[in-house]
Amino acid sequence: MIRAMRFSSKTVGLASAVITVCIWTGFIVIARASASRGLLPLDIALARIVGASSILLPWAWWLMRPARQAGQKMGSLWGLSPLPLHQTVQAGFLGGLLYAVLAYSGFFFAPATHASVLLPGSLPLWTTLLAWLVLREKVSSARAFGLGLIVLGDVLVGGASLLMAFDGGEVWKGDLLFMTAACCWAGYSVTVRRHGLDAVRATMAITAFALVCFAPVYLFLIGTGVLPTHLTRVPASEILFQAVFQGVGSVVISGITFTQMVRHYGPVRSTMITALVPGLSALGAVWFLGEPMHWNLLAGLALVTGGILFGVRQAKKPAAPVAALTESGHKP
Repeated sequence: MIRAMRFSSKTVGLASAVITVCIWTGFIVIARASASRGLLPLDIALARIVGASSILLPWAWWLMRPARQAGQKMGSLWGLSPLPLHQTVQAGFLGGLLYAVLAYSGFFFAPATHASVLLPGSLPLWTTLLAWLVLREKVSSARAFGLGLIVLGDVLVGGASLLMAFDGGEVWKGDLLFMTAACCWAGYSVTVRRHGLDAVRATMAITAFALVCFAPVYLFLIGTGVLPTHLTRVPASEILFQAVFQGVGSVVISGITFTQMVRHYGPVRSTMITALVPGLSALGAVWFLGEPMHWNLLAGLALVTGGILFGVRQAKKPAAPVAALTESGHKP
């Protein structure tokens, strides 16, 4: 029966692609919807971290068990992270802590249609710039043209919000937070590529860092009244939902399915598939949240999506390990 239930590589690849795109699209729509349901940004970040930790940290303990039984010194953070301490801190600070805090904070100021363009759309831009600065990677003329389209699209979206700031608007704050969150994830991606880290172990490490460094401090600050929280004001079902979707879904499941997608389709075709996320999430925001779709958003969305597709289609397929490539893509 087990053999009969095995699926072909094509089926697994297609299912992984569908699941990945759905979760990444849902991340943007649900995170914006959550901004009006009671929890504060740091509350959602805490739920994400706890939810992901409930799966990844026992998995990490089991993964390192044979080495510990053999007397080898493994990992850091009291055995919670499978990576050395300096790698755990570098990757965890950017990808595990700052990204979540900044992204969730952005949804409390800017609509999901803006996040659709500025979160996944600006990742190739920041990743290319940081890879050029840190890893000394060359940027081809075709890729530079694609990045130029992305910059123009970001300016069309964020520039309009910045102009509204003179009238007292706050959308520009969310746009800035989205761009900064994307930059942080790009920095995490470059860190992973620089050290050649395994995708699963890196995800375990950043989750362990966030749990150890953020959760106790945040709970202490809200317990002493220094920071506000709505954890006690919302139903337990809301907290559980955020932990399951934001933690288990966005971190664990999408991380596994994205890895499987890259293994089947390769990094270039996988990036082209994930280029669907900005458009789908923008449509989801209009359909489910009733957000307006202005001309500058449509133009920015088209430019960003076109820039991603153009840059990927012109890129040569690198002969790099799948584990390293999976962490250089988008992340919800």
